Amino acid sequence: MLHAIAFFLLGLILLALGGDSIVKGASGLARRLGASPFVAGLLLVAFGTSLPELAVNARALLTGSQALALGNAVGSNVVNIGLTLGAAALTAPLLIRWRALVPLLLCLLLATAALIVAGLDGVLGRIEGAVLLLVFVAVVVFALMRTRAEKPELQDAIAAFARSEAGVGQNLIRIAIAIALLYFGARWVVESAPVIGLALGMEPLLTGLLVVAIGTALPEVAAAVAAARRGQGDLVAGHVIGSSVFNLLVVLGGMAAVREIPVPASFVRFELPAALLFALMLVPMLRGDHRVSRTEGAVLLIAFGVWVAFEIALTH
Repeated sequence: MLHAIAFFLLGLILLALGGDSIVKGASGLARRLGASPFVAGLLLVAFGTSLPELAVNARALLTGSQALALGNAVGSNVVNIGLTLGAAALTAPLLIRWRALVPLLLCLLLATAALIVAGLDGVLGRIEGAVLLLVFVAVVVFALMRTRAEKPELQDAIAAFARSEAGVGQNLIRIAIAIALLYFGARWVVESAPVIGLALGMEPLLTGLLVVAIGTALPEVAAAVAAARRGQGDLVAGHVIGSSVFNLLVVLGGMAAVREIPVPASFVRFELPAALLFALMLVPMLRGDHRVSRTEGAVLLIAFGVWVAFEIALTH
C-alpha cells in the first residue's frame, strides 16, 4: 500500500511537471511558427491543461483499465467545477469578461446530456466517439471566431498566457521532456491507483472518479487559486469550462473512437447526472453579473464535498 501511494504521488508530480512543460513548449513553438499569441493562448488556456488527464486515460485504455479511464474523464469535470472553481472563487471573487464561455458552457451541458443518452444502451460506441471528436473541432472553430470579438484587455490577458522568449530548439526540448514526464507519470498513476482503490474498498470506476480525478487536479487547483488572487477570473473560468469540454469530447470521445467503452447503468444514473448538475450550477453565475462570488464558491465546494461523500457511501 505504501509503495503504491509513493508511486502514485510521484506519478502526480511528473504529470504536473509534464503538463506545465508541454504547455510552455507548445505555446512557445506555436509563436515561433507564426500563430498569434491570442490564438495560442486561447487554445492553451481552454484545453492545454487537460493533457495530464489525456495521458492518464490513454495509458489506462492501453492497459485495459477502461473503467478507471471512464471514471477519471467524468470525475475530472466534477472536480474542475466543484473543487477548482469553488476554491478559486472562495479565495477571491472571479470577474468573468470572456463572453464566449457562455456558449462553451452550453456545449458542455449538451455534451453531458448526450453522453447520458448514448450510455443508456450500456456502451459508448466508436461512431459516437468519432462524432464527439468532430464536435470538438467545431467547438474550437467557434471559440476562435467568437473570441476575436472580445474586449482588447481580455485578448491581451489571454495572449500573455502564450508569450515565450525561448527559441524553437528549446521549445522542442521542453516538449520532448514533457512527453517523457507524462508517459512515466501516467504509467505510475494507472499502475498504483487501482492498488490504492482496492485497499480503500473502491472499484476501478470509483477509483478513477475520486482518487485519480482529484489527485491529477490538485496542481490545477493551486494554479487557479493563484490566478484568482491576481484577478484573472477569465483564465480560471476558461480553464474549468474548456477543460471540461475537452474531457468529454476529446478524452472520452477519443477513447470510444479507438475502442468501445462499456458504460455501467449506475454510471448513467448517478455519475453523469452529477456532472450535468455541477455544470448547471454555473448557468446562473454566468448569466447574471458574470461574477462568481465567494458565497457561490463556497456553495460549489460544499456540493463537491456532498458528491464525494455520496460516492463513498455508495461504495460502502
